[in-house]
Amino acid sequence: MAEEKKAKRDLGKWFREMRSELKKVVWPSRKETMSNTGTVLLCAAVVGVCIWVFDWVAVAAVNFLIGLFA
Repeated sequence: MAEEKKAKRDLGKWFREMRSELKKVVWPSRKETMSNTGTVLLCAAVVGVCIWVFDWVAVAAVNFLIGLFA
């Protein structure tokens, strides 16, 4: 019985602390969010293009080697 009360008290303490910490968070503005989203999308696109180019070169090299020995 005492353990149940302690568990409930600990859970309540955890929620109070979590709420307190969330009040300290500095949330970004809409402009900052849009800017960060654009940066992430641009970086993802650049990495995607790099992977695509590497894959294209690798496929061309393999096809060349297959054609060379076939």
